[in-house]
Amino acid sequence: MAGSGIGLIDLAVILFYFAAVLAIGVLVARGVETGDDLFLAGRRLSWPEIGGSLFASNISSTTLIGLAGAAYTSGIAVSNFEWMAGVVLVFMGFFVIPIFLKSRITTIPEYLQLRFDRRARLYFSAITILLTIIVDTAGGIYAGAVVLQTFFPDLVLWQTCFALALVAGLYTAAGGLAAVVYTDVIQTVVLIVGSTILTIIVFGQFGYSWEAAKAAIPEGHLSLIRPLDDDSLPWLGTLVGVPVLGFWYWATNQYITQRVLGARSVRHAQWGANLGGLLKLLPLFIMVLPGAMAIGLFPDIENGDEVFPTLVREMLPVGLTGLVLAGLVAAIMSSIDSTLNSASTLVIKDFVEAPETPIEPKRVGRLGRITTLTLMLVAAVWAPQIASFGGLWNYLQQAFSILVPPVAAVFLLGIFWDRGGRQSAIWTLVSGHIVGLALFLATDAGWWPLHYTVNVGLMTAFSVLVFVVVALNEGYPEHAKTDGLTFEPGMSPEDDLALWKRPGVQGFVILALTAAMIVAFW
Repeated sequence: MAGSGIGLIDLAVILFYFAAVLAIGVLVARGVETGDDLFLAGRRLSWPEIGGSLFASNISSTTLIGLAGAAYTSGIAVSNFEWMAGVVLVFMGFFVIPIFLKSRITTIPEYLQLRFDRRARLYFSAITILLTIIVDTAGGIYAGAVVLQTFFPDLVLWQTCFALALVAGLYTAAGGLAAVVYTDVIQTVVLIVGSTILTIIVFGQFGYSWEAAKAAIPEGHLSLIRPLDDDSLPWLGTLVGVPVLGFWYWATNQYITQRVLGARSVRHAQWGANLGGLLKLLPLFIMVLPGAMAIGLFPDIENGDEVFPTLVREMLPVGLTGLVLAGLVAAIMSSIDSTLNSASTLVIKDFVEAPETPIEPKRVGRLGRITTLTLMLVAAVWAPQIASFGGLWNYLQQAFSILVPPVAAVFLLGIFWDRGGRQSAIWTLVSGHIVGLALFLATDAGWWPLHYTVNVGLMTAFSVLVFVVVALNEGYPEHAKTDGLTFEPGMSPEDDLALWKRPGVQGFVILALTAAMIVAFW
């Protein structure tokens, strides 16, 4: 079981990948002229492109490292965030996508203006831009650089951060969402193939015997549903917190939902969401279980973040190591390019291009490219500074529990209830974030003992209460604020489709597979 290390062939595979994504950016750039081309790929994306891009943009370097490490140290419950995505994407395809696409929005905050008012749109957009660049983009760059340093110790942090940002920024600025999606499709294939090969090789160390692999894994590590007092993910958090976090991430997060908004039709958007949901069932088997099985092969790893690099270095032969590392680079690039493109879209469409001051389409494209490169530089400069924050970075990651509940409450009630107007939305957002911040600080100080996923459920209930109270006192909004912007039965008829093409039938199959997986690993 001696490792092969990193050979010249592996480096050649990685360099080939970098060259390929840059070439795609250059080729796609030839067809990008307007803001719609840059931000929404001309609204011509098909379902395979949407589904593959949803999967690849979601799988970051921290996901590959984190899933294996968490499975090694605490068990497979970490994959609850993965399979729950399939449930949320099915829900999103049936209830949310028809509304978003028929309203022809370019940004998710734009829906809040149509349904409520411009204050809600700008408030949510500003928060999203800040977190996208400071947390998502810079965090992805930093995490990617740190991961690459584990394989190539001579790399300098700030230089690696800048190189990653530069490559992703150039092809994103050149080709926009189309370049992001087309490279994501390649990245999806590389991620799945590379992770599958690693899983097969690791499983082979146990003679391809599931019983032998289970015997090497501590009791309780193979359970998805954990006790209420579990430190990693209690069952109550899975029930009330993870679905809310999932809805925010998949249905209201610009950098994920943007490829859905670029669909050529509602049908392709729904099929793409279902494909993404189906693919999200894979991480348990090809990213999480290898980390759990690593306990039987390398029982003395102290830092969970070293599990994935150890498996790659020690288990894979020359060439395959390069393929898996290319998958790692793919995960890094797909997260960076998606966040850059979405943040640029929000800046231009929500703040620069106001309704009263329309901008010529080709100029919007130029401004978008300039914005993308500017944000790239900001993220590249900020990324190395994260190293000096130490534990604060993990602190910031959990701070998403502050942002999510009021946003999820406003979108869900806005979509499913025809009450609530401009005051309901802004009061829910502001009060929810203030109370959420107080609860978060109390938890961090040790005054509040509940797990942060349980706090998400509590804060969602609080936000719903605020919205309902204000809405009932505000009266009914005008018809233009609800017509086509709230869900109505029959918005997405399926009678004209073959049975296997119906999004509802596809969704049922995905939910059935999810249920079977949960039962098998209960």
